[in-house]
Amino acid sequence: MLQSGLGRLIVGQDEAIEQIVGVYQMYVAGMTARNRPIGNFLFLGPTGSGKTRIVEALAETLLGDARAVIKIDCGEYQHSHEIAKLIGSPPGYLGHRETSPALSQEALSRFHTETVKIAFVLFDEIEKASDALWNLLLGILDKATLTLGDNRRVDFSRTMVFMTGNLGAAQMEALTRPGMGFSGPASGAGLSEKMTKTGLEAARRKFTPEFINRIDKMVVFRPLGEAELRKVLEIELRAVQDRILADAARPFTFSLTEAAKAHVLAEGVDARHGARHLKRAIERLLVQPMSNLVASRQVELGDWVSVDYDAEGQRMVFVKEEEPAHLPALAALAGAVAPAAERASVPAAAREAGPAGADPRRPLGEVSFGE
Repeated sequence: MLQSGLGRLIVGQDEAIEQIVGVYQMYVAGMTARNRPIGNFLFLGPTGSGKTRIVEALAETLLGDARAVIKIDCGEYQHSHEIAKLIGSPPGYLGHRETSPALSQEALSRFHTETVKIAFVLFDEIEKASDALWNLLLGILDKATLTLGDNRRVDFSRTMVFMTGNLGAAQMEALTRPGMGFSGPASGAGLSEKMTKTGLEAARRKFTPEFINRIDKMVVFRPLGEAELRKVLEIELRAVQDRILADAARPFTFSLTEAAKAHVLAEGVDARHGARHLKRAIERLLVQPMSNLVASRQVELGDWVSVDYDAEGQRMVFVKEEEPAHLPALAALAGAVAPAAERASVPAAAREAGPAGADPRRPLGEVSFGE
């Protein structure tokens, strides 16, 4: 199910998931309007709230590849002449034959599968683009057609068009963290309603009415709180484990104690940057040190590494189990990173004792990354 698949990958954005699932169900049922894209979405909200990630999660769920998205970085289209990169240069212009338009029919069909023939096009940070790009989008959003520089027509009727923007993000942050004054921040439904209103008003001030009228769904993403970021941490840890098992030269498994998770979360929680800051904390505190352990051959094929946090030394502690995980178990553990309850955490003093002490596990060498 699409909704459950998106729910496993996206946290705290139920409204956006419901809107996407609703539009997709209309398409599957054959009830979408003809000669229009499957759906035109505008996602607004603060950075790090999952606007781009939800499009990647949609592609991953339906097409099996999070990279099956035609992503247009609108920061590269701040001048009208740069539109040629999307549609190609017309005949007679320099570079006409050398230009490969990014929005060709071949590009839209590239990620089609036998069962799902849908293209996902993402215009990231749409507010940074020039008026020429917005005018180009009018025909796509309304009639699902685009004329390239060589007069070829591109059909967008099997395409879901997504646009993201940070419009109103500063005002939304002010709502969640008000400054001096007698009135505190709104909460619950009141805060949600105010943030939605703020985002929609910012979009209407930025875009023309004819552009707004061609958008099917406008969704304002909420900032992620600590509870949501904890769920994101679990998802990102599973992604790191999948990466290790699929691509690493010497696959191994790892688990985090609750103390280690709490430390990564404390380092990664940032209200202004959302989940992006948490990803950087995971890379700094886990991925880089474990890469060092693999490169120095302290971690080998099939090992199991337990990660703890030493509060006294204020450092992450990496301990390798004496009995490595068997290779058949590695496949079963793919995508399921959870602390093993039977592998209870032991005091730091016992770990320092090494193999001759009471601890049956072997501490790895010092790792200084991120500490």
